[in-house]
Amino acid sequence: MPLRPGPPPDPAAPAPREPLLRDLVGDVLRSERLAQERTLKDVADAARISMPYLSEVERGRKEASSEVLAAAARALGLGLGDLLTRAHGELVRATGRRAVTTTRAASGSAHDGLCLAA
Repeated sequence: MPLRPGPPPDPAAPAPREPLLRDLVGDVLRSERLAQERTLKDVADAARISMPYLSEVERGRKEASSEVLAAAARALGLGLGDLLTRAHGELVRATGRRAVTTTRAASGSAHDGLCLAA
């Protein structure tokens, strides 16, 4: 029996909400900590941030500064770029979009990497 197509998507319906960066970063921090079988206290102490604050960051409840994210990443043996790259991978996976790769322009720019804008 052939499948009948459902109704066409409603163009007036809101697009699905993309995940928040703080949720993605928190998920990456937590999954890496758990993969290393480390406690929240251990990582918080190594990063020199409070355990309750790190817990809030991991749960996506706090919008951490780049300094805090870098410290937490370092405590897990990652660089800030590693953390953001993994968060990007989670974003691609969550939204079902393919990663866009670009080549550096012929201008010879010394900048090659991630750009964050508010």
